[in-house]
Amino acid sequence: MPRAHTDTLDRLFSAAVELFGERGYAGTTVDEIVERAGVAKGTVYYHFRSKSELVSALLDDGLRRLAESFRSEIAGAPGGDAALRALVHAELAYIERYQAFSKLVMSEMWRADRDWRDSLRTLREQYVEVFAGALRRGMAEGDFRADLDAQTTASTIFGMIATAALDWLVFDPQAALDDVERRLLPLVLGAVRAPG
Repeated sequence: MPRAHTDTLDRLFSAAVELFGERGYAGTTVDEIVERAGVAKGTVYYHFRSKSELVSALLDDGLRRLAESFRSEIAGAPGGDAALRALVHAELAYIERYQAFSKLVMSEMWRADRDWRDSLRTLREQYVEVFAGALRRGMAEGDFRADLDAQTTASTIFGMIATAALDWLVFDPQAALDDVERRLLPLVLGAVRAPG
């Protein structure tokens, strides 16, 4: 993809995320997005048929990047325990770095009436599967409880970290990421570790 094309999309996505965070999806117009992005209105309709399609592409791009960051974070992990620790860190760091996007995802994830619902479901499966893979690895190594349902546990852990991260950023923003991670790890690991 040409660099100018990528820069334009990045500006559109950034402007849309900021505005949705400020005014919500329904309260934001395409005119406001292009004004904030500093591009012509036709640019949006050159790339997307509607505001809804823009949001779908934005969510697709951001969540794909999240899944990629998860995969790269655990690439060298020596075991399931180390992989799960790395994923906790990666999710907290991603949410801290992309706060407006993360808030948008959390608000849109649970809405059944949006055009991008199926896209969100597919992307959710990708990043939850990275967690599930780390859990299955730890179970096979004997570090994690054998009775875990990897998919359900992965989804629960991902959601717990996301909720804790948003709570941190809204109510305790002066706390360092390392401190939040240190408080969260015993809860995550304590729920999955094998006894003894």
